[in-house]
Amino acid sequence: MTIQCDRPDDSHIDITTPVYADAFSAATDRCDVRVGPNTFRGDLHEYVIHAEGEGVVVDVTLTGQVRPWRPATGHLLFGPRGDEMFAWLPSVPQGRVTATITVAGSTETLTGIGYHDHNWGNVSMLTLMNHWYWARARIGDYTVIASYITAETAYGGIGIPVFLLARGDEVLADDPARVNFTVTDVHVDEETGKPVADTVIYDYDDSSRYRITFHRRETILRHHFVDDLSEFKHMLAKLMGFDGAYLRFTGDVELQRFADDISVEHLHHEAVWELMYFGHVRADPNAR
Repeated sequence: MTIQCDRPDDSHIDITTPVYADAFSAATDRCDVRVGPNTFRGDLHEYVIHAEGEGVVVDVTLTGQVRPWRPATGHLLFGPRGDEMFAWLPSVPQGRVTATITVAGSTETLTGIGYHDHNWGNVSMLTLMNHWYWARARIGDYTVIASYITAETAYGGIGIPVFLLARGDEVLADDPARVNFTVTDVHVDEETGKPVADTVIYDYDDSSRYRITFHRRETILRHHFVDDLSEFKHMLAKLMGFDGAYLRFTGDVELQRFADDISVEHLHHEAVWELMYFGHVRADPNAR
């Protein structure tokens, strides 16, 4: 069980507590999970979370402001028979959060916005996906979830866009066939060796046209997956050539709404997004 907390003053909490199988229980007809003293309960609209470890206690209530959503059935099927599956459900695409955090006996209550999703499958994501960009943002009255998944070479290396644009509780756009994904200003991150785009664009063109653009300002997290392994497994992973990495960025997100190719609405906000890289980098560092 892990608790991570990043604060505006650059302080960081990262607690991992081992939990054993006999401390786990879960309901089969609703979201009601217990892992030791930690609990997670909800109903697709409101979620109540309790987590604790090493003198830190966190209690969170997340209440949905945008209805649960999924891209089509929420299932991506891979392989010649379509029997290798990855599934994903953003049960709270955008929500209101109240959180109480206690650290070393000092308690504070915070409010803000939140998000909750859940993914599962019958094979490892590492075998299905080479990499993905993923982002969520609140821009004025709009909520955005945007992703572009690149399948592994064994599955044709195809690109799979995922896109949600909502205003309030109304879904405005979510047809992946209408999304054109582009990246520009690509450079190789020196620490991870992964190609990183300074500009990521999702252009949605249907009866209404929207363009969502993420402009990278800073890379705030770089994580090599092999660092989580024991020394022996770390050595094996290196010998096998595994070099998976996760990067997180901050910057600005820009939303444009067009009518007859004329921009009629233009909004900006701060945003955080990620690049998850499971597979090897392709020969062309500018390839998506």
